[in-house]
Amino acid sequence: MLNPSKNAHSLDPRQGGRELVFSTIRARERVARIDIAQETKISAATVTSITAELIAEGLVEETPRDPSAGELKRGRPRVDLKVRGASHIVAGLKFSNNKVTVAILDFVGNPIGEYERRMPTSQFDIEGLASFTKDVLETATQSCGLQISDLSGVGVGLAGIIDAPKGFVHWSPQLKNRNVDLRSLLTKTLDLPVFIDNDANLVAMAEQWFGYGRNISDFIVVTIEHGVGMGIVIDGKIYRGTRGCGAEFGHTKVQLDGALCRCGQRGCLEAYLADYALLREANIANTLDEEETSEEKLVALFREAKAGDETAKLIFQQAGSMFAMGLANIVNIFDPALIILSGERMQFEYLYEDEVIEQMRQLVVQVDMPAPEVRIHTWGDLMWARGAAAYAMEGVTKIALKRISGHAT
Repeated sequence: MLNPSKNAHSLDPRQGGRELVFSTIRARERVARIDIAQETKISAATVTSITAELIAEGLVEETPRDPSAGELKRGRPRVDLKVRGASHIVAGLKFSNNKVTVAILDFVGNPIGEYERRMPTSQFDIEGLASFTKDVLETATQSCGLQISDLSGVGVGLAGIIDAPKGFVHWSPQLKNRNVDLRSLLTKTLDLPVFIDNDANLVAMAEQWFGYGRNISDFIVVTIEHGVGMGIVIDGKIYRGTRGCGAEFGHTKVQLDGALCRCGQRGCLEAYLADYALLREANIANTLDEEETSEEKLVALFREAKAGDETAKLIFQQAGSMFAMGLANIVNIFDPALIILSGERMQFEYLYEDEVIEQMRQLVVQVDMPAPEVRIHTWGDLMWARGAAAYAMEGVTKIALKRISGHAT
């Protein structure tokens, strides 16, 4: 079993080369050794040596290349390298307000299985979450003919402020406890390496691996669900900040001493456009049926707005204006090439209507160039879970490459 807790006492000078070669193979999907050498600027001899190690470790395999039109067929047949999908299996879990979604992938990223379960509560104590996670994973793996022990790692996505490198949760609306070492508890409970991050960061990773962010080095993902999140990708890497709270878009302040946010502070952007914020405004206006669930109330409110109800329309218009201001702040700070709007609430177009995007354009610093492209991605929780699984793949890769150096077992 891979063991993430065993640290190297000294850095193998080849370790960086292994990471670069492997990441190039993964990014290119199929690539020849000579092309790896040209792309990475690593000598052909070193690339050959490193790829031999990767093949011996079972991470990479050779695959024959079909000659393209005009390619000479003399000499030794040319082969490509690709990641070996069967080398590791990982799982990703996405905890939302009322359900957990599991995605199980091979090491290439191909889906093996998926599973979803309603949560018994919207807020756990830390021991309860660990026990529930194990139970969910046992059922999810069994549903596709596996066991938890067949996994090499597990990625977990939670809302809140999380120090991802440490797996330390400062605060999450899904936990009753604050400042908890959740990764250590889950690692002990599952007997597997566990990798935890803010769920919006994992949406950004899902976009990198499977979505609109593929082959784009700098972009931003904004998520709207029960809360508001943001994932930032700079130079191909997730930006998390020094404390794990460097992308808390929903908790940027838009009004001094404003509406109460679920984080406990006032005036946060989330407090004006998250689910609970819209329902709060509708409750004030007495437009809701108290017999309905929160989801039913929200759908009904949106239906009323589309039907022309002035009060419902005003609620969504105010939320859209706040959102436009928030997006403009993102553009003014980061100037990204692409902004991806994702999450369950993208089914309600009030957040990306032409008027909202035009408001954003009017609020950004004006230069003689077009504003960033805004794209909508309405994928659901399964793709968020795939982002968590991709994070597990990244962590498992690092462990496996350290093992080649003798620094991990």
